[in-house]
Amino acid sequence: MAPMGIRLSPLGVAVFCLLGLGVLYHLYSGFLAGRFSLFGLGGEPSGGAAGPAASADGGTVDLREMLAVSVLAAVRGGDEVRRVRESNVLHEKSKGKTREGADDKMTSGDVLSNRKMFYLLKTAFPNVQINTEEHVDATDQEVILWDRKIPEDILKEIATPQEVPAESVTVWIDPLDATQEYTEDLRKYVTTMVCVAVNGKPVLGVIHKPFSQYTAWAMVDRGSNVKARTAYNEKTPRIVVSRSHSGMVKQVALQTFGNQTTIIPAGGAGYKVLALLDVPDKSQEKADLYIHVTYIKKWDICAGNAILKALGGHMTTLSGEEISYTGADGVEGGLLASIRVNHQALVRKLPSLEKTGHK
Repeated sequence: MAPMGIRLSPLGVAVFCLLGLGVLYHLYSGFLAGRFSLFGLGGEPSGGAAGPAASADGGTVDLREMLAVSVLAAVRGGDEVRRVRESNVLHEKSKGKTREGADDKMTSGDVLSNRKMFYLLKTAFPNVQINTEEHVDATDQEVILWDRKIPEDILKEIATPQEVPAESVTVWIDPLDATQEYTEDLRKYVTTMVCVAVNGKPVLGVIHKPFSQYTAWAMVDRGSNVKARTAYNEKTPRIVVSRSHSGMVKQVALQTFGNQTTIIPAGGAGYKVLALLDVPDKSQEKADLYIHVTYIKKWDICAGNAILKALGGHMTTLSGEEISYTGADGVEGGLLASIRVNHQALVRKLPSLEKTGHK
C-alpha cells in the first residue's frame, strides 16, 4: 500500500517514465552528436560552420612561422649543396640554353637541395602556392616534418605572430643560386634562397651561404638579422653586375658615373644583394649598387627584394617599376637594386641601360 493513501496507477507510472526519458534525451543528444562528429558520423564540429569554411578557403598562415621554416629550408638545402660539391660528383647536365645562349646548367646539388626545401615547406604549409626553379616529381610525396620551433633570434626581432590568408601567399624557392659558379667551384657566390610574397609583394626573404654558413633573413615592417652599411657612394659607385654581362654594364656605367666607377663582376643574385649590406663574411665583396640588364627569374631576386625592402632599400626594373611576384616567373625589364640612396634619381640616370634590358 502506498503511503498517505495515494495510489500509483500503471498509466501514471508509464507517463512519468516517458517524461524522464525525454529529459535525458535532450540533455545528452548534443553531447553524443559532438562525439559522433569527431569520428565523421554526422553533426557539426565545435564552432559551427567556421571549421568547414576555414578548410575550404585554405585558412590562414603565420608569417613568423613561415620565416622559421624558410630559414630551416634554406639551411637544409644548403647542406645538400655543400655535401654534393665536396663529394666532387655533380652529375652536371644542361637544361637547355638561356636567352643569352649560355648553357642553363643543373647538378645533383640543385636537385637534392630542391627536394629538401620544397617538401619541408610543402609539409608545413600545404595550402600555399610554391614556385621553385627545379622540377618537382608529382609522384614523389616525401614528408619532411618541421618541429614547430621558432629560433630565438626570430622571436627576439618578431615578438608576435602575423597571420595572412593562405590563398594570398606565393613562395619562391631557389635551391642553388649561381649554378654556373658552383660547377666551377667558385663557392663564395653560391646561395640557397626562399622568399614569401603576399598578394604579389615580397614580405620575407632568406639568403643562405652554404659554404660559410651565413644566413640573412628579414620580414618587411617586422625585423631582420642583417643591416645596411652606414654609407654608400652614389656619385662614383661600386656596381656589382653579372659575370656574363659585365662589359655591357661597364660601358654605360662609365658614361653615366665617370671613369672612377668600379665594376664588380659576380655570380648569383643572392650574392649581389648581400654585397649591398653589412655582412660579416670575409668572402663577401662590397658594392653600392646592383644592376642587371637582361631577363631574370623571380626566384633569383624575390628573397633579396624582400630583405632590401625590409631595410628601407629598393629593387625595381631599370625603368623604376615595382616587381610583382605572381604570374609569370621572369622579369623582362632588367634590375636596379639600391639602399640608402636616391633610387628614383638613379633610375633617371640610366635611360640607356633601361633600353638594353629589353633587348
